[in-house]
Amino acid sequence: MSQPVTVSITRRVDPAHTDQMLAWLRAGTQLSERFEGFLGSGWVRPGPDSTEWHMLYRFADAASLAAWEESDQRRWWLDAASSFVAASRQEKRTGIEGWFDEPASTTVVDLVPPTAPPRWKQMCAIFVVFFPLSVAANYATSHLLPDVPLPLRVLTSVVVMTPIMTYLALPWITRLLAPWLNRRR
Repeated sequence: MSQPVTVSITRRVDPAHTDQMLAWLRAGTQLSERFEGFLGSGWVRPGPDSTEWHMLYRFADAASLAAWEESDQRRWWLDAASSFVAASRQEKRTGIEGWFDEPASTTVVDLVPPTAPPRWKQMCAIFVVFFPLSVAANYATSHLLPDVPLPLRVLTSVVVMTPIMTYLALPWITRLLAPWLNRRR
């Protein structure tokens, strides 16, 4: 299973083009969130007059990232800013290593998460894995631990089900149902 990939890019922009840069970043986010596996994006600047913009975007796996980076939409988006933006450094990371270093000082300009699916779709996805796991856990504990008091049996099933739901079942069902979960009206 491929890990999520975070791309960090430092871009240089003349402070006189701040409004153009903000509009360009929003357009890039709107384009990239249409791609399968997009997990979010954001940017920060060291200060309001800084020429550096530190940009991040994250995809669920290397294949999803490659689809975005090789797309015609991204090429068009990059070309649109070629007159006022220059990339100076790019880095790709998997996992969370290095993302928790304390910055010297930053001013948050904007942070745009991907649009979450409607709550009713989230509820359906959770139900699809929770119900069968719950039935299996209750069946197993009632047969394997018949003489144990109910609260301890429930505790046992919750202790077993929580990591299964968190690390296996929900990520699996989210990937499986992604086209339906992320479909726009």
